[in-house]
Amino acid sequence: MAEKKFEEAMGRLEEIVEKLESGDLSLEDSLKMFEEGMKLIRFCSEKLEEAEQKVTMLVKESGGKFVQQPFEAEEKQEP
Repeated sequence: MAEKKFEEAMGRLEEIVEKLESGDLSLEDSLKMFEEGMKLIRFCSEKLEEAEQKVTMLVKESGGKFVQQPFEAEEKQEP
């Protein structure tokens, strides 16, 4: 199986959401679409995590020198 691209997976996920929201599918077809959507969500989440790990930020030190620093996502605080 060829490796999926993130953009293709997101596009397919959008199609699935539209079909599910339309309400025109049978229960069986809705469940199949939901299962496919969940697989796509996992795939996209993994790709985003991989990308996040590769991102670095350039930070300017007090002496004017730029240094690379690992990107750290801010944790969302729960309400």
